[in-house]
Amino acid sequence: MLAQGVGNTEIIVVLLYLLTIVYLGYLGWRRTKSASDYMIAGRQIHPFVMAMSYGATFISTSAIVGFGGVAGMFGMSLLWLTFLNIFVGIFIAFVFLGGPTRRMGHLLDAHTFPELLGERYQSKFIQVFSGLVIFICMPLYAAAVLIGGSEFIATKFDIQYQAALLLFSVIIAAYVVMGGLKGVMYSDALQGSIMFIGMIVLLIMTYSKLGGVKAAHSELTTMANIPSLFGKIGFKGWMAMPEFGWGESKYELWWIVISTIVLGVGIGVLAQPQLAVRFMTVKSKKELNRAVLVGGIFILIMTGVAFVVGSLSNLYFYKHEVITGKIISKTENVGVIAKKERDIEAKIPCTLLHIDINDDGVPDVDIVEKGHDVVKDGKVVLPASVLMPAAEVTDLGDGTVEVKPKAISFLRAVVKTKTGDWMFNTDSIIPTYVTRALPGWFGLLFLVTLLSAAMSTLSSQFHTVGTSIGRDVYETITGKHGHGIGITRLGIIIGIVIAVLLSSYARGGYFIARATAIFFGLCASAFLPAFFGALFWKRMTKTGAITSILVGFIITAFWLLFIKDKEARAIGLCYALFEKHSLLLDKPNWSVVDPIVIALPISIIVAVVVSLISKPPSEEHLNKCFRGV
Repeated sequence: MLAQGVGNTEIIVVLLYLLTIVYLGYLGWRRTKSASDYMIAGRQIHPFVMAMSYGATFISTSAIVGFGGVAGMFGMSLLWLTFLNIFVGIFIAFVFLGGPTRRMGHLLDAHTFPELLGERYQSKFIQVFSGLVIFICMPLYAAAVLIGGSEFIATKFDIQYQAALLLFSVIIAAYVVMGGLKGVMYSDALQGSIMFIGMIVLLIMTYSKLGGVKAAHSELTTMANIPSLFGKIGFKGWMAMPEFGWGESKYELWWIVISTIVLGVGIGVLAQPQLAVRFMTVKSKKELNRAVLVGGIFILIMTGVAFVVGSLSNLYFYKHEVITGKIISKTENVGVIAKKERDIEAKIPCTLLHIDINDDGVPDVDIVEKGHDVVKDGKVVLPASVLMPAAEVTDLGDGTVEVKPKAISFLRAVVKTKTGDWMFNTDSIIPTYVTRALPGWFGLLFLVTLLSAAMSTLSSQFHTVGTSIGRDVYETITGKHGHGIGITRLGIIIGIVIAVLLSSYARGGYFIARATAIFFGLCASAFLPAFFGALFWKRMTKTGAITSILVGFIITAFWLLFIKDKEARAIGLCYALFEKHSLLLDKPNWSVVDPIVIALPISIIVAVVVSLISKPPSEEHLNKCFRGV
């Protein structure tokens, strides 16, 4: 099946790429002589390598596949996230946070983000608790990235999703366990360069396919008049912002896009442990300054292209896609899942076409031929025939047909789940677009691009998971410093296993973007006030930091468990206790607001107030932390 799906040339290219990555992991292993080498690359990393590693770690299949797919649903309003990624994630992070983080990390001999906080506040509790939060919660973010990579591998190589997931996970485990942060950062620099080239080519080819920049944007603007599944929650077209306001359901999309996607990820990047540790890998502030331009351009291209192409994919599928092949079979009047959550399974009845485009007798493309009205008690409750595409099918003779799906991206991304159900899958929009719209050679380049994006981020995530349990928990509790590398590697393996299990069961419902936003928002609410206070406010106290971290964590957890509908419904605790999926479900908008909107401001206020009324740190310790400032 694998060889039939892609051919020998593509397999050889991917194997060469993987062998190169394994070699870089081996190179990192040979140069890893100490805990400092394993955890922070010996503090001697070149600024280009650091910038590319930071960018490649920040941008993953989560951004390209997951958020690109969300842009396919909701449009270019996601470009506000690109703005925050550059302004906050690069400019503020490098110019204002990078230098103090690097300097304090050196002065306190900190090897991890939790250790930096723990040493600054002279608190083992902060280091251990932060390490546990990262160890327990980061696999959720890693699962989002794993799904993004596995979705494209499965699509490109024509193999089952579960097989792609297993193969991908084994490759990741092999080189991150072996190489430590040196191996990870060497790989990141190569992978970041491949990602950059791949996304530039993707943007150029997309505009070329759609008649140029002006024509593509003009046509996409006119498509705002097409009936939308998301119209009731404020969708106004792929070139427009959702409707803004408060108190009615028609404003919910605005709060989903802005609070969860833009703010949750855009601000949360500042407190990402796997990114903050990058600042501790360079030897001077000058290297950080030199990395700003490289990092800014990299983030602009990676996220900007993903969001623009995701939005424009609607234009391609609706007006330009033509499928030529043989109809192998039809699935008549089957319910395709449009939304699946606890106690909710919204299915749209459709007729599906299964088309063989390679003349091998196996269906390669699954599309909606037409939708059917949803009828309940003899009444039409959803005019699906209006909302759903009606494909144009032309008989060319000899059993061959020409099909124009005329579908928007969300309704074009039809996949079959492991239970045999059919589902509209947001995370399949970008893989489907690249596979269908662009030449085979670019599919290979983009496959390597996505492999690079996923592997660079996952390796850093799992490395952070491992050091959190090895350095921050095991060594801090036992006092056996320098002896935690074995536990670190074990922690990496445990993190990979958890992430794979999550990835195996969590597909659909734009899970990639949601999981990423949850982790980023949690880190911001729990760690950001303590992190800023550690670097910039000498009056910030141990008590203030501990209280802020706990308050940010608890409010975020409470909001996810009892308020935010999608997450609370999936977990089920709120319903088990109160027989309601969200305590504020009957209050419009509240159930879609992200926890960061509530938790972060409260966490900041608590940090300031408690610090002002508690005993300040000793001058001796502050002199140690801020020496030379």
